[in-house]
Amino acid sequence: MSKHLTKMVALLAILSMTFLAACGGGSDAGGTEEAKQVLNAGYAPSEPPDLNPNTATDSTSGFVLRHTMEGLTRMSEDGQPIPGVADKWEPNEDGTKITFHLRDDAKWSNGDPVKAEDFEYAWKRVLDPETAADYAYQLFYLKNGEKYNAGKADKDEVGVKAVDDKTLEVELEKPTPYFMSLTSFYTLFPVNKSVAEENKDWAADAKTFVGNGPFKLKEWKHDEKLTLVKNENYWNKGKVKLDQINLPIITDAKTGYQQYKSGELDVGDSTILPTELVASALEKGEAKSDKIPASYFYMFNTKEKPFNNAKIRKAFALAIDRKSIVENVSQGGQGPATGFVPWQMPDHAEEKPWVETREDYLQPTAQADEAKKLLEEGMKEEGIDKLPEIAISYNTDEGHKKIAEAIQQMWKKNLDVDVKLNNMEWKVYLDKTKSGDYQIGRLGWLPDYIDPMTFMDMWVTGGGNNDTKWSNKKYDKLIKEAKSTDDQKVRMEKMHEAEELLMEEMPIMPIYFYTQNYMQQDYVKGVKRLPDTSTDFSEAYLTGK
Repeated sequence: MSKHLTKMVALLAILSMTFLAACGGGSDAGGTEEAKQVLNAGYAPSEPPDLNPNTATDSTSGFVLRHTMEGLTRMSEDGQPIPGVADKWEPNEDGTKITFHLRDDAKWSNGDPVKAEDFEYAWKRVLDPETAADYAYQLFYLKNGEKYNAGKADKDEVGVKAVDDKTLEVELEKPTPYFMSLTSFYTLFPVNKSVAEENKDWAADAKTFVGNGPFKLKEWKHDEKLTLVKNENYWNKGKVKLDQINLPIITDAKTGYQQYKSGELDVGDSTILPTELVASALEKGEAKSDKIPASYFYMFNTKEKPFNNAKIRKAFALAIDRKSIVENVSQGGQGPATGFVPWQMPDHAEEKPWVETREDYLQPTAQADEAKKLLEEGMKEEGIDKLPEIAISYNTDEGHKKIAEAIQQMWKKNLDVDVKLNNMEWKVYLDKTKSGDYQIGRLGWLPDYIDPMTFMDMWVTGGGNNDTKWSNKKYDKLIKEAKSTDDQKVRMEKMHEAEELLMEEMPIMPIYFYTQNYMQQDYVKGVKRLPDTSTDFSEAYLTGK
């Protein structure tokens, strides 16, 4: 998934009955005229950087997009693609050609019909090299998609075509077992072609935003809050019980926690759960925790000394005590990361969790002696007697800060290296890491679909999300081979080999595997927490306290 990083204001009560509903005094599932179904949700730890699905890359933006837009499919609670805008589809015998049939009643929030050309337009815009979309590679599965992105094919040669208003024909380069799941990811959402062509900044303001999902964007007070309301034009509006979702931007988890405790918030993720309170909140049953297929890690800028050297990178990775971090810092049931592909991600050939079908590349505790040895060897190779100033960059968040402080101490103790800490606002942080203006940066990676490839293909040479700028021809070859077959045994073998290489070269250093920690008032019902780690409120509702 996208970045959130990776992780995850007071509210204004406009009407008294809205305030009562928001505090849990709402009606039953169907709602009443006396009390509207208004949910106050703590899921925005920062201003969403980008609400255009063509270019969005982070989980905060993704949360809003998943509720205001919809792709050809949606993800079910068991991780399978189910009908979304498309009510049926027909693959050919080898799965390289899929014909999607769009619902007759699929509409945009402005009343326009959702057309097949809206998908064709959006997908080709993602691939357009001028768009410079980080997630363009998620559409390289299309026939000539990668070539068009590289300027080696014409737009009309890309394998997506609107046959008519309600028929979309998709042609793939190779059979891709997870492509149907990928169609529920926001990069593959449609964009209203006529709206976008009239106003290129349509997604930057609530007044011009047009979506096709269960909710629509009513208000966006930048750096303060977003308000979503039920979309009366949504094809499945009968299943949508909430009238409104209030999303205050909560930059301080302590503030969010107090708002939840006072009843101002009905539900929230780590946005409203301070790190130091996670353990006690879980113990008291105040919060809940689920293992999810996501990885928290640090990345190196491999183009800048000293982290152009693999031995130095590995030395810093081995000097981290991951067990201590999850037990004493994050304290939310996370697991020490022994590789990059996380727990809960399946190995489709062995039909077991991925982590059970490989050796541990990293140990839970620090390997200080080996780390010192590698650091000395790396510095000798680079011809340096002293390291330059080292800095960890992270986006403003108390949890990220505490992890950075813990690692800072570990590197001082185990490597005798002094480290500076740099924190910055989320959008600024994304811009800095994208431009290579950092040494070491934090990131969280959530799955875009349920397959190990969603973790592995981001590190290919020139990849849109490869902010390490690391490049390895053998790695690229392994990923290409894994993508060139639908034989699950071959695919998994190639990706295991690629992960082993990744952990040997160490352009990234995994820290822990995530849990999804959240708080939810008892009167909030019908919330879906999906295998891709996203939270779905499309069928949620409030009951009385």
